[in-house]
Amino acid sequence: MNYAKIRKCDVANGPGVRVSLFVSGCNHHCKNCFNPEAWNFNYGEEFTKKQEEQIIEDLKPEYITGLSLLGGEPFEQKNQEGLAPLVSKVKQEYPDKKIWCYTGFTFDEQILGKMVKEENRETTKQMLENIDYIVDGKFVEELKDPKLQFRGSANQRIIDVKKSLAENEIVLWDGLNKNIG
Repeated sequence: MNYAKIRKCDVANGPGVRVSLFVSGCNHHCKNCFNPEAWNFNYGEEFTKKQEEQIIEDLKPEYITGLSLLGGEPFEQKNQEGLAPLVSKVKQEYPDKKIWCYTGFTFDEQILGKMVKEENRETTKQMLENIDYIVDGKFVEELKDPKLQFRGSANQRIIDVKKSLAENEIVLWDGLNKNIG
């Protein structure tokens, strides 16, 4: 897996101050994507143990509220294989820090309905066991709304992964305009 960049103090991609990892590789190719250079799976640098250890260290300060995964596309198979061990380690080291993941795939239809059942079963399950919130759905230029919190277009949902899996239905994040998560 390659990555485009790592931000050590990001306030735009989830609540609070976060560490954000932008992976490389995406097949969605959304019109007016904010990060089209990261569509290429070979863009950026190889994600190694060194970067993983640096992210774990960067998450250490108390003021850091969690990790955000963006892209590119974190749920592309190649990226899942690189991210699954990272999110497991983050949750092991920092169980109270929240992991957010931005994906162009839909949570119910594509991630649960296809990846978990048919394709990437084990890595997808490992990802979902450790991710707290998913912002799902492709960015749609015609639905762009700069007033939306932590989303680019109105079709995108912020899903509470743990509650959704427990209740077997989509449960949206209840933290909009609150200081949680």
